[in-house]
Parts: sequence; C-alpha cells; structure tokens
Amino acid sequence: MYVCNCNGIRERQVRAAIDGGASKPAEVFRAHGCKPQCARCVCEMREMIDQSREALRYAAE
Repeated sequence: MYVCNCNGIRERQVRAAIDGGASKPAEVFRAHGCKPQCARCVCEMREMIDQSREALRYAAE
C-alpha cells in the first residue's frame, strides 16, 4: 500500500526507514532521496513512527 503517492513510497519502505533509524517524516523522505510534496502522508508516517516507538517500549519491558 502506498503511504506517499507523490513520491511512490510504500508502507514497507517507510517501515524500513523507521527500522533504519528514521524518527521523523523528513528522515523517511531523506532515506528515499526525496522531499515531501503535498504532505498528506506526513500524519500517517508520524503514526507509524509512534507505533514503532510504542512497540519498542513494550518489548523493552
């Protein structure tokens, strides 16, 4: 599923960037060599980053 239609970034690519250390949507874009265009995907990326942090927090307990 596409997260960013403007740049063609898929959900698995966002997750890979997050797993690689991206902690902000700007870092996800940077990891894929692009910049936000319409920015409609930024909220979804933030949610994915937050979910990842939450999962790591629970795993550490």
